[in-house]
Amino acid sequence: MEVFEIIKKDKKTNARIGILYTKKTKIETPVFMPVATKGSVKYLSSEDLEKIGIKAVISNAFILHLKPGEKIIKKHGGIGKFMNFNGINVTDSGGFQMYSNSIFINSNFNGINFRNPFSGEKIFITPEEDMRIQLFLGSEVAMCLDSMPLLNYTKEQIEECVKKTSLWAKKCKEYHEKNQRNINKEKRQLLFAITQGGVYKDLRKRSAIELYGLNFDGYAIGGLALGESYEQEIEAIKTHKSLIPNKICYLMGVGGPKEVLNAISFGVDMFDSRFPTKNARHGTILTSFGKLKILNKKYEKDIKPLDKNCNCFVCKNYSRAYIRHLIKQKEGNGFRLATFHNLYFMQNLIQDCKEAIKNSKFQVFKKKIESVYKD
Repeated sequence: MEVFEIIKKDKKTNARIGILYTKKTKIETPVFMPVATKGSVKYLSSEDLEKIGIKAVISNAFILHLKPGEKIIKKHGGIGKFMNFNGINVTDSGGFQMYSNSIFINSNFNGINFRNPFSGEKIFITPEEDMRIQLFLGSEVAMCLDSMPLLNYTKEQIEECVKKTSLWAKKCKEYHEKNQRNINKEKRQLLFAITQGGVYKDLRKRSAIELYGLNFDGYAIGGLALGESYEQEIEAIKTHKSLIPNKICYLMGVGGPKEVLNAISFGVDMFDSRFPTKNARHGTILTSFGKLKILNKKYEKDIKPLDKNCNCFVCKNYSRAYIRHLIKQKEGNGFRLATFHNLYFMQNLIQDCKEAIKNSKFQVFKKKIESVYKD
């Protein structure tokens, strides 16, 4: 059986519904994954995630390697049991940490030099070490170590990132396969590669071709949502999809309602982003009528729910004035309630999107969301 099966295609766009089969369970796509960097979505429990209907989360393998360490997580039976999460767990390699000046030192063709944010010591992560960590973590999907270019990189520097990414992906796959050869295929951890190339079509094309030739379980589009224009983002997605049309497609770091639906229309299946959770903590609420800036003074005495059209427990039980008060006072419960609601909104958005695809009404649904999420 294939790891990814397409079960429904939209007639007017490239939007589709699929099923991703993992060692733990199967999930329907499109799917949005909240970020659980350290093994937890900020201010929410795994029980909260289950109530919302979240099917997958992504954690950072490098950060978990530092604290609490992969050995204690393995002792629990893997990252899913460690955090008591019933959905699928995806672990990112840590390549994104190259975007952090406080953690990233430098890289070469053998791996990446990081600075431990807890102790200050230098740590060198090779593709093989990265795979060892992720196999210990026991996630359903592991991501290859990739070299993510910064926005100010020249084309020559980005080309070097593409070369490193391809080389590291090859090493990751060799180690990953070697260490799972005695495990039944349906019980193995999946491995996704990450294409790079910045805003350059020729480099994006090269990265996709080289990685597709290595036959990974799935492919992610990396290095976007970092300040490039909307047109450049779409061009990168189109280039990737033209070369890797039928494997599962994961767009990393994109999580705005409008951006997610646009990407789905081009055939993207998976997303992760801090967008809904970070915005919640800063007082931006996602609603059926657009963004609501809850910290604005006009909501100080507003007894209405965050969104009258929302069925989450937050909207059924709490007022705008109350949530505004809690966030203004930096109360943890305020962050929790806002985060719960925003993730509930995103989960419902994805569910409604799938229904629209099934009923051949995706374009109508997309235009409706775009009418209230214009920026």
